[in-house]
Amino acid sequence: MDAVLYVCHGSRVKEGADQAVAFIERCKKNLDVPIQEVCFLELAYPTIEQGFEACIEQGATRIAIVPLLLLTAAHAKHDIPEEIHKVYERYPQVEVLYGEPFGVDERIVDILVERINETNVDKHEDSMVLLVGRGSSDPAVKKDFNEIAQLLKGKGAFKEVSTCYLAAAAPNLKEGLHLAKQTSYKQVFVLPYLLFTGILMNEIKEELEQLSTDDQQFILANYLGYHDGLAHILSHQVKTLLSSKGNQYDVYRYA
Repeated sequence: MDAVLYVCHGSRVKEGADQAVAFIERCKKNLDVPIQEVCFLELAYPTIEQGFEACIEQGATRIAIVPLLLLTAAHAKHDIPEEIHKVYERYPQVEVLYGEPFGVDERIVDILVERINETNVDKHEDSMVLLVGRGSSDPAVKKDFNEIAQLLKGKGAFKEVSTCYLAAAAPNLKEGLHLAKQTSYKQVFVLPYLLFTGILMNEIKEELEQLSTDDQQFILANYLGYHDGLAHILSHQVKTLLSSKGNQYDVYRYA
């Protein structure tokens, strides 16, 4: 019997974890899979082990494990596979399929443009975007993030889209805001490339306080959150994974 185990990042902010669960609950309706469970890599419950065992207890013989992550960084390459391996050793008879994060996807960039438009601020012709990522020491992640920024620049018709990171990469948030402050742009749309709210979203809000002046406006857009487009992408990923010829060794492909 097939099962899907959605792996969310987790958050110290309860609202962030609740949003992740609500997102998955809405996505479940798009899939005709008898067993669908949600779990968290860290900071929230159930854990990956608990989620995996919940699938087994309901009779799962094949589990598609889907990381609900934006980009393929250490969590997707190492942390989640390590947790899967620990529990899989106890259930070697179960077939395990391991999916991919969202990655670079123009449909997600379209959602970013929507989030900027939803600020209800008339976009000045002299405006820029500061795209704020979670951050990673993996150079491939930075490459992907820069590609997303370029796609956003084209789709949103902005003169400039610069990037900064909340951790593990440069420039950091303070530096990114400082660099934006030094420009001549009248408007700076600060756009969090995050799935849900949490500590990192709060950090961005705190840094933005008192930055706007009469000559330069800083506008915080919303994080991605639930969107029908994201739900469609996720559902397609799950269906593709379940129709694949993968096996339990897929979790080691990043080794």
